[in-house]
Amino acid sequence: MTLPLHKDSILLAPSILAADQSALGDGVSLAKAAGVNWLHLDIMDGHFVPNITFGPDVVKTLRKKSDLFFDVHLMLKNPDKHYESFINAGADLITIHVEPNYPIRETIKAIKEKGICVGIALNPETDVDTVLPFLELVDLVLVMTVHPGFGGQEFMASCLDKVRILKEKQVEAALSFRIEVDGGVNLENAGSCINAGANTLVCGTSFYQSSDASAFHEEILSL
Repeated sequence: MTLPLHKDSILLAPSILAADQSALGDGVSLAKAAGVNWLHLDIMDGHFVPNITFGPDVVKTLRKKSDLFFDVHLMLKNPDKHYESFINAGADLITIHVEPNYPIRETIKAIKEKGICVGIALNPETDVDTVLPFLELVDLVLVMTVHPGFGGQEFMASCLDKVRILKEKQVEAALSFRIEVDGGVNLENAGSCINAGANTLVCGTSFYQSSDASAFHEEILSL
């Protein structure tokens, strides 16, 4: 599978983690009604990050309710042991982290062999150099702009330096991976993210708590 958008097009990916957890289906419907094409699903195991969200069964249930592109972010200690269950549940893109100790390159290749897009993610404290060896293999690089684990945190503008470096590397090597930012992204800082080189904006609290999700989406696209 290849990503269904040009690498430079701006994209909003609402994070379902910020929707009403007692009515996730409604959160999916709200995103669809707002005109977005992607939905970001954060999978946390309570080990790699200090929180637990949901597993492949929930993803499978949501898949039945939507044809949105499922951007599944595995914040797991052992993503190499779990990615396949999320692919079977309906993920279109699997993003794995660079920090845990597991065979990263082999996992990226295995995910691609399943016909699924793959991304690599790094946390705020992680040096951008750690993902550079994988840029030619991935469809997306996710720069976390908060410490992962909980929603509603304040955006860390210093992380945009990594976005700038990634954009430079992308241009230098003529690569087509998308650059995604996730954590505290809102209408006030989205423009800075885009100017730094990001084109995929994960918005959780700012999207689901906005008074008009469609207008929020339109404003993001107009930046």
